[in-house]
Amino acid sequence: MIRLPHLLALIALPVLLAAAASAGQDRALWPEVPKAIGTPHPEGNEYWRRHHPDLLRHDRDLTLRMGDRTVRASLRQCLVCHAVTGPDARPVAAGDPGGFCAVCHEYAAVSIDCFTCHKATPDARGLRVIEKARAMGNTPETATMIADYLEALQKGTAFAPQPEATE
Repeated sequence: MIRLPHLLALIALPVLLAAAASAGQDRALWPEVPKAIGTPHPEGNEYWRRHHPDLLRHDRDLTLRMGDRTVRASLRQCLVCHAVTGPDARPVAAGDPGGFCAVCHEYAAVSIDCFTCHKATPDARGLRVIEKARAMGNTPETATMIADYLEALQKGTAFAPQPEATE
């Protein structure tokens, strides 16, 4: 037969353990997503969080099966604003731990297969845009420069960030 003190201890133990675990740390319910540069998506970030797999698949099909190179949601465009830099100030691959894509995909236990074909870091032009945008901060000029770069990507034309104005 179980004595009352033992019963109370069995009931109180899980409650005390849960309280101790939550008191020592301030864990968020969602993963901490690295901040992007530039302006938020026109449709809203929550829309893109929920629908990006479908949008990317749709645009993949347009590009690969129909030859349309003017798609809106290319991975190359994503990496411009969502590149995460490592301790060496160079972008980490999107699928590496701490990379923009990996943070949520690890949390949701979803594999990332995009980068079996696509480059997981920005190209040289994208790196110049990212470095200049980070130096400029989140300003209207930054948003314009990123928009110009993305437009050049869609058109397949050359792009170079404008040099700083000298006084």
